Amino acid sequence: MSVAPDTEAAGRAGEAAPDAPLLSVRDLHVSYRTGSGPIPAVRGVSFDLAAGETLGLAGESGCGKSTLAGAIMRLLPKGTKVTGEVLLGGEDVLEMKPGRLRAVRWTDMAIVFQGALHTLNPVQRVGRQIGEALELHPGEGGGGRRRVPDRVGELLELVGLPARRAEDYPHQLSGGQRQRVLIALALACDPRLLVADEPTTALDVMVQAQVLRLLRDLQATFGLAVLFITHDLSTLAAVCRRLAVMYAGRIVEDGPSGDVFASPAHPYTRALAAAFPVIGDPAFRMNPSGLAGDPPDPRDLPSGCPFHPRCPDVRPVCSRAAVELWPAGRGRQAACVRMLDGEPPLVAAGAAGASGSTSGAAASEGAGEGGAAGSDGAGAPDAAVGSDAAGRAAP
Repeated sequence: MSVAPDTEAAGRAGEAAPDAPLLSVRDLHVSYRTGSGPIPAVRGVSFDLAAGETLGLAGESGCGKSTLAGAIMRLLPKGTKVTGEVLLGGEDVLEMKPGRLRAVRWTDMAIVFQGALHTLNPVQRVGRQIGEALELHPGEGGGGRRRVPDRVGELLELVGLPARRAEDYPHQLSGGQRQRVLIALALACDPRLLVADEPTTALDVMVQAQVLRLLRDLQATFGLAVLFITHDLSTLAAVCRRLAVMYAGRIVEDGPSGDVFASPAHPYTRALAAAFPVIGDPAFRMNPSGLAGDPPDPRDLPSGCPFHPRCPDVRPVCSRAAVELWPAGRGRQAACVRMLDGEPPLVAAGAAGASGSTSGAAASEGAGEGGAAGSDGAGAPDAAVGSDAAGRAAP
């Protein structure tokens, strides 16, 4: 059953100053509550995304990328502790009431999930699922108040599918076609911000290229701000202007994508870039590159720099350094002591996991002031991705 949004909450998120970023994330911390204690998944992340800009977010599985996306959209499970600020057009998403949040989702910000088969409702035709977003937000999108079936057909054709496929069920479509349906759903109400959470996962390389080309063309056509999340650094370098790399819940490098990929400043970024094979290079085939070890347990982070147990360039001071993002060239930052000419600031004695753990980083200035945990309805029906509510809760 479709429910109209609260009339008092209708409308787009507040307009920021002309020179202000569309999305501004400030000192964002996310911790999951478990029976064995809190698990800090995101630890003090800050970044800006201007209107029409593309930002790629890379990192190993478990580094906090998808949690960050869920926090921005307020789709995390109930009970998750979220602090900091997520300013969309100057308005804090974490402070929005449920009615206001419903009005903003899909009209101002939308998300393309990974795993379309698990996101789309398997017992509803795809056209019905796209149409429900239009019914929940009447008057929004390029179609205005025109007939929903007509607008659904236009959206499918926009992403390269015939309008007749609106009558199909998700299982009748290929993986690439289902991903295109998710993109059409995300674009239904003309959002200003698109979060693409590993949209090419489980697709073969040819279909990946088609989906990436589609996203790039749509971004240029509609001037979308795009936060593109994946573990594939080479993909981000090809489709994004800026690139940020996450490790253990924090951003460890940020800068223009071409520069970051070609000449990484952080050893972790260098290891990620080196892990991709060079086609036709016998030397790489005989001696493949990689990164030894596993990411640290977020509940028991190493002292100092959390990467130092795996770092090929580790120094004695790394286990004691209070790392943060330092300038690493024009428009670039990296959280590595090699960026400093002198000695780095050191972790206070007795501060366990002080390189940004919940107990250390959350105590920094303003960490707990930006907001309320996004759990007052944030995870309710909208968090049920893959359930019967998956397609309809997202709008």
